[in-house]
Amino acid sequence: MTPEGETLLRQGAAELGLNVDAQVPAFAALLDLLVEANSRVNLTALKTEPDIVLKHFVDSLSCLRGGHLDGADQVIDLGTGAGFPALPLAIMAPGTTFTPLDSIRKKIDFVRAAAASLDLPNVTPQVGRAETLGRDPDHREGYDRVVCRAVAALPILAELGLPLLKAGGRLVAQKGPISEAELQAGRQAAAEVGGRVTVVDAFTLPVLGDARTLIVIEKTGPTPEKYPRREGVPNQQPLFWSAR
Repeated sequence: MTPEGETLLRQGAAELGLNVDAQVPAFAALLDLLVEANSRVNLTALKTEPDIVLKHFVDSLSCLRGGHLDGADQVIDLGTGAGFPALPLAIMAPGTTFTPLDSIRKKIDFVRAAAASLDLPNVTPQVGRAETLGRDPDHREGYDRVVCRAVAALPILAELGLPLLKAGGRLVAQKGPISEAELQAGRQAAAEVGGRVTVVDAFTLPVLGDARTLIVIEKTGPTPEKYPRREGVPNQQPLFWSAR
């Protein structure tokens, strides 16, 4: 990582109220691993150092706004891709176990290799789909937090995420600007699946100023056994939402 990249990382983290001085070497190593792997396998469309630092690393760290991950022992990252937000969060929170989940094996292979290279024993990558894990007794109601970053519309995230949460757990969804229609559908879906939207935190991404929204859904009751529906259905037929 160049000095300019380190400055962007420190500045972006500072705007989120975080000090990453001790973690800069780990982020620099992750940057090198991602750039090298991405030259061989298509892992991310972001290729320049400023984009990776700000739109992957700093954006992932925005999940820590508001302390919504505080006290969590087990966190699952739905649709992690090349490991975001799971890897940056694991660097910052070594006492928390993160399960990056993705259906694309080559991406999970990278996450596993990166976690090993960075000596992150708190990262346990998993190949699979949220619909399947949500019905698996080993995973259903097994997590304190679910995180997801720009994966799907809020009603879909509610159906996929809430079955994985313990009672009182929270789904922390990172999104861009969100319409009132999507938010309302998300509220209805959350209620249907055993939760409620408790936080809608609109902010701008440090340095770049891009619009972001952090949405928190709390697990307030048991999820009905019929949720999540079978693979593909939540995306094709979202609860209370017509895909635009």
